[in-house]
Amino acid sequence: MNWQDFLTLVETINGAVNAFIWGLPAMICIVGVGLFLTLRTGFLQIRKFGFALKTSLGRIFRQNNAADGAMTPFQAVCTALAATVGTGNIAGVAGAIAIGGPGAVFWMWASALLGMCTKFAEVTLAVHFRETNARGELVGGPMYYIKNGLGKNWQWLAVLFAIFGVLAVFGTGNATQANTIVTAINSALISFGLLAEDQLKTCNLFLGVLIAVLVTLVLLGGIKRIGLVTEKLVPFMALLYIVLALGVVAAHWQSVPRVLGWILQGAFNPAAVTGGVVGSCFLSLQKGVARGIFSNEAGLGTGSIAHACADTRQPVQQGFFGIFEVFMDTIVICTLTALVILCSGVPVAYGQAAGAELTIAGFEAVYGSWVSIFTAVAMCCFAFSTILGWGLYGARCLEFLFSERVTRPFMLVYALVAIPGATMDLGLLWSIAETFNGLMSIPNLIAVFLLSGVVVKLLKEYFARP
Repeated sequence: MNWQDFLTLVETINGAVNAFIWGLPAMICIVGVGLFLTLRTGFLQIRKFGFALKTSLGRIFRQNNAADGAMTPFQAVCTALAATVGTGNIAGVAGAIAIGGPGAVFWMWASALLGMCTKFAEVTLAVHFRETNARGELVGGPMYYIKNGLGKNWQWLAVLFAIFGVLAVFGTGNATQANTIVTAINSALISFGLLAEDQLKTCNLFLGVLIAVLVTLVLLGGIKRIGLVTEKLVPFMALLYIVLALGVVAAHWQSVPRVLGWILQGAFNPAAVTGGVVGSCFLSLQKGVARGIFSNEAGLGTGSIAHACADTRQPVQQGFFGIFEVFMDTIVICTLTALVILCSGVPVAYGQAAGAELTIAGFEAVYGSWVSIFTAVAMCCFAFSTILGWGLYGARCLEFLFSERVTRPFMLVYALVAIPGATMDLGLLWSIAETFNGLMSIPNLIAVFLLSGVVVKLLKEYFARP
């Protein structure tokens, strides 16, 4: 068997596994656990939504310095958002609409509503069952709440999550994000005549090295430096994107009621909106739910790793940040992306794959070609912050498997992956990383389901306090 045949075999096997992981069985599990938690907590994400926003926003504007080895609660949520608010919010939403029709947005909202409760449970458990490592840093996440919450007989499940996490970070967290950064910069430079096609390879290599250096400088500074960078970068990039997206919606405000009608009608009768090209209600549901899950990571458990670093003694209070996180990522940013595409009137080739170019076209329809500069800046911020967030996740997973001594070598290797990421075609790597990303959800969802009683107990105790 030659190398090409081997790659073809790997692609075929991975395609089959990927289709299962992100197909109907996995969606039923993720949605099912979210619904189960919603019922057990008495629709917490709806009943206490105002309290969640008040608590989260209140702590954002009432920050204190964190203890050594920890982040402030706001830095923790920014680090978690850094990993979730990324290129998926720009390209992923466009792809969901193109393949599943406007109705996919409705199912994205539905998955986010359930995902708020799942994320709340993950964060609460991560803070409650976390540990302090030999360097005095707070460490936690699914592997720790499986180990400390379910006992030694479930240790294998924690190991599985950590292995899948390490395997996923190099592709999902770094290589594909570095590739996104160079693509965005190249597009902007070429559109303004500042870069020739024959200079692309040299430019990409330079950018890859630059990204690797910057990532190394941040990650080797430990969780303190990661928190300091993300608390500045995430609010900036999110606010910039929201303001410009609202500008597109405002310019086409008369189209908003019609677009909302498409979203609602398309959720149950896609053919009526797409002209028959997308006629399957299940396809619309599948694309919307899968994109919602992939965007906000509710059910994957990864975000709870960052929240476990928060300098707080209240697991439930930090858990409300999880509700806020899903709300910002999916209900706000993903919805604005959908409105930019659908309100601007740009043609959508339903049934065909689409990505960031569809979202960019929506911005250009209002702001003109100069928006490519904004797109490059936004994509760079989104992708770089994702690299940092996933770098922390990978380090924590590897530390759980071995010890904290391996984290610094890992961070160096992880940073260097940006160089091939910036210079190579990553089609198969992205698909493999996406598979491992989905595989993480299996041990996490089992643990969250089994530990749901602990979540309910902590919740009751929190609100029973005088």
